[in-house]
Amino acid sequence: MAVDIESLLDFEDLSGTFTGTDVFVGLVLGFILLSAIGWLYKRTHKGTSYTQSYVHTLIMMGLVVDVIMLIVGSNIARAFSLVGALSIIRFRNAVKEIRDIGFIFFAMAIGMATGTKFYMLAIIATCVIGALLFIMFEFDWFARPAMSQILKIQIDKDVDFEELFDRTFVKYTQSAELIGIDSVRSGTVTELVYSIILKKNASKHEFIQSIKSQNGNQKVFLITGYNTTDL
Repeated sequence: MAVDIESLLDFEDLSGTFTGTDVFVGLVLGFILLSAIGWLYKRTHKGTSYTQSYVHTLIMMGLVVDVIMLIVGSNIARAFSLVGALSIIRFRNAVKEIRDIGFIFFAMAIGMATGTKFYMLAIIATCVIGALLFIMFEFDWFARPAMSQILKIQIDKDVDFEELFDRTFVKYTQSAELIGIDSVRSGTVTELVYSIILKKNASKHEFIQSIKSQNGNQKVFLITGYNTTDL
């Protein structure tokens, strides 16, 4: 006996607010759109805190919101019950990048749209918002023209460092400012922390080697792009 697939998908839940077709279309379309959001996040991520589990969580969260919206429907009492049930959830992991929060809301909005059967809205919103985010990433909108960097130099504690690196800084940097002094290795070594902006065509390797030739070949640590990474 042939099975009528369409009739199987057209059953109604006891609440009468959605059908099997609504569930299937919402979840499949939601998964496709949320996967596109996940790819966009991976493609445009600049920091060092990228994790596969975060992208998986974005997709899962969007699908869960999709299901929640189907459950709630237009029932106000059910909506308040869900709010009370979900309020017990506590998130203890800090979000390292503000941009990640934006993607969380992006995924939730698409999940809400597919869960409430605004399929065209979900597709258009994903395409338009995704395209705008991709354009901002590709053209590097709002980026600062010169990125400051952190330079850590270790020298012997008895060395006079006031003007020790001035010539090197003039040659390789646009600006160099001493922002910290620390005593390390049980007081035998002084660590200097500078905020610097390298010249456009300056060689980082030559710059570090020049510093090493003046600090007795002690440790030199240059943190590049720290404004766009999470340390």
